[in-house]
Amino acid sequence: MLLLFVVSISYAQIEVKGVVTDSLNAPLELANVIAINQETTGLEAYGITNVKGEYTLELSANNTYKIQVSYIGMKTFEEVLTIEESNLTKNYTLVFDNSLDEVELTYEMPVTVKGDTLIYNADSFKNGSERKLEDVLEKLPGVEINEDGQIEVEGKVVSKLMVNGKDFFDGDTKLATQNIPSKAVDKVQVLRNYSEVNQLRGVTNNQDNVALNIKLKEGKENFWFGNVTAGAGVSPDNELYLLQPKLFYYNPKYSLNFIGDINNIGEAALTRRDIRNFGGGFRSPSRSSGTNINLGDNSLNFLTTQGNALEIENKLATGNFSYSPNKALDLSGFLIYNSSRILSRETSLIQYTDPSLGIPDEATEQSSRERSNQGLLKLSASYQPNINNQLDYDVLARVSNDTQNQNAFSSVIGTTNQLDEVTPYSINQNLNYYYTLNETNIFSFEAQHLIKNEDPFYNAILTNDPNGEDAFDTTAEALGLDTSLATYDLGQNRRIKSNQVDAKLDYFNILNAKSNLNVTLGTILSRQQFDSSIFQFLGDGSQLNPTPTFNDGRIVNDTEYNFSDIYVGLHYRLKTGKFTITPGFSVHAYGNKNTQFGETFEDNFFRLLPDFETRIQFKKSEALTLRYDMRNQFTDVTRLAEGLVLNNFNSIQFGESDLQNALSHNVSLFYSSFNLFNYTNVFARASYSNNIDQIRSLTNFENVIRTSTFFNSNFADETANVFGRVQRTFGKIRATLNASFNYSKINQFIQGQQSLNEGYTQTYTPGIRTNYKVAPNVSLRYRYSVTDNIQGGRKTTFTTNSPSIEVDAYIWKSVTFRTNYSYTNQDLGNGDSQSFQNWDATLSYRKNRDAKWEYEIKATNILDIDSQVRNSANNLSVFSSETFIQPRFITFRFVYTL
Repeated sequence: MLLLFVVSISYAQIEVKGVVTDSLNAPLELANVIAINQETTGLEAYGITNVKGEYTLELSANNTYKIQVSYIGMKTFEEVLTIEESNLTKNYTLVFDNSLDEVELTYEMPVTVKGDTLIYNADSFKNGSERKLEDVLEKLPGVEINEDGQIEVEGKVVSKLMVNGKDFFDGDTKLATQNIPSKAVDKVQVLRNYSEVNQLRGVTNNQDNVALNIKLKEGKENFWFGNVTAGAGVSPDNELYLLQPKLFYYNPKYSLNFIGDINNIGEAALTRRDIRNFGGGFRSPSRSSGTNINLGDNSLNFLTTQGNALEIENKLATGNFSYSPNKALDLSGFLIYNSSRILSRETSLIQYTDPSLGIPDEATEQSSRERSNQGLLKLSASYQPNINNQLDYDVLARVSNDTQNQNAFSSVIGTTNQLDEVTPYSINQNLNYYYTLNETNIFSFEAQHLIKNEDPFYNAILTNDPNGEDAFDTTAEALGLDTSLATYDLGQNRRIKSNQVDAKLDYFNILNAKSNLNVTLGTILSRQQFDSSIFQFLGDGSQLNPTPTFNDGRIVNDTEYNFSDIYVGLHYRLKTGKFTITPGFSVHAYGNKNTQFGETFEDNFFRLLPDFETRIQFKKSEALTLRYDMRNQFTDVTRLAEGLVLNNFNSIQFGESDLQNALSHNVSLFYSSFNLFNYTNVFARASYSNNIDQIRSLTNFENVIRTSTFFNSNFADETANVFGRVQRTFGKIRATLNASFNYSKINQFIQGQQSLNEGYTQTYTPGIRTNYKVAPNVSLRYRYSVTDNIQGGRKTTFTTNSPSIEVDAYIWKSVTFRTNYSYTNQDLGNGDSQSFQNWDATLSYRKNRDAKWEYEIKATNILDIDSQVRNSANNLSVFSSETFIQPRFITFRFVYTL
């Protein structure tokens, strides 16, 4: 009802519409029509003509406006128009402009289109309450910030962000949106069909590649700009502090950026997950070959995310530079150091899939102290002496030192203390060379070399009653531990070394203006070494190296795994009318070999992997893309290693040396439409995967202690996902509806029984937001989600209702008030429900928009909610958890703008 009410208000205005043509009466698409209120001299409304030359303006009755109609290469038309109380039709004819004089526009168009570039004038969407780039982007039609903090344009995730044409921290979007001050932003350029290599632009499919270029305001070049925030506050347990310097310098030859952050209030510029996923722009050369090899991830699995904990202390220091000594050479790099200290606490109830299996339900309470230190360094060089040659080189090094001390109580196992430590490092190098021989022949060479070293250590201490019977006793005896001690003190060392080369050579032959041929020769060579040992600390400080009574007594791993893929690919690209068709295939010669316990398992085979893409370009901003590919998926060394591995004390695994690859069929469909005539943005994305010979775990439980090994399942697993968004702007109001459907079918094998795990989730999220210049702005969202799981003999249904509201107001041209509130209720499907709320608010004062100083008071968790609840399910269990969070914080801040 609210949506209909707001829309009806919008349509209460007077509609002015018509057609813009040239002197030959041909319609002009993408002509600009703006209306300037003669009384306020402000931009009241704007429109962009569609393919028929039609435009529409929504104006207030009984007002006078200057109408300005413009089109590139034609004389701008102006007239003064008085709007009464009835709709009006006005057609305009533009004539060609033969002069070279620039057309002086009274106002810049909020949105303009130049070829594949969509340009937003940032000031047209600002109302004064913005502080960072993210605040501007959220107000642009067709642009969204998703739940992961990524920028989406017309449904496509932005892959790179630049500032004045220079990469910002190698294109990372989250660092940019959270830290670039909104005052510095002049234009937001959306670069559609983006390609980092101009030579390949015409021979590869770049339609889904989107980049952003942030143009700075004049005067924000050739000197430092940015801001420094300092703050303090009080909480029930400790004193609060905050220091966040954000400094930027740009000129045509070089740029420098520095972002720092020290605080103990949980405001993380980059989380641990962000750092781990910070790829530095690296992409596997074989990503489109059909081969996926998993090198594994042996980092710590922290108890909670960095945003949900009792105490959070963050330190961040980042630096980024770019330098162009001449037109042919570009140098760039960044350095990131991130440190966090976290105290977390969580309670949970775990119910296992099938009651007939005899696995008891388990209530747990866990607390954890977590420490993480992460560092990244990247250096890049790009040399382009002429349009026919381009050479790129990058090196990315990363290192971390992570520790987690965890205390846990289980209703089944009792009390345990656990310690996890890991100090991994990796070095990733990338070398690319692109050469254009002539108008019809282009060569491309891409190579990547990765070295990775991981050394996780695990220690668990469990209480033991030598004269009684504990839940862990049976497992301890099977592991060969000494059961006479008062505690079980387990330790495990692991080391995983990975060395991989991934390279390919491409040849493109341009057959004619409509088609080209692509031949690829590539290889992947990978080697992994895995060593592990499990031991028990005894009372006298010595160590016992146990011998288990199962798995043939194998408890130590010394495994070497070698993988090779040599492939040839052939693709043909044809443009015909609205269609771009790209059929192709690749032929692979695979080699697998792993050696352990004096035995060698080897498997060599050939595989043909087809792929196909068809794109239908209905209009410039409307397209449908269909893709199909077949992929070979290979596992990492840890699933091949036959010795025992402790994932933790209650999860033990051992691998199988003869595991085969899994094969998957993948189909996706993507539709996108962005109508600048009525500012309607529609996109839908659907995908389906069918996985054959998927590697699955064969799991057995003793109480809640599970032991797993792996095998290639003959049962196919399936996943299907559909996501869609419809967005429409009505004057100053934007309405959005998101909907998603997810289905998965996974075969699981527990206690020797095969069962089918089916999950189905549907989510609907309608929302409305306003963007008035002077009135307070409101954003309303409602999230409704239903998750159904069928797991063996248990069926569960979770229903989530979560309304939220955000308000921002710019008052008296000096005071900014912002607040957001959300309420989440989760129905467990058994008559019980859980809920929690979150409310934050900020009040700030600056004398005017150009003032150097700003004073701010910020309150988080105003309702002082002590925990958040979460309910979910996986292929083994259903669980509900309660995560305890930071109490109410009130901080006072000073912001100085350079």
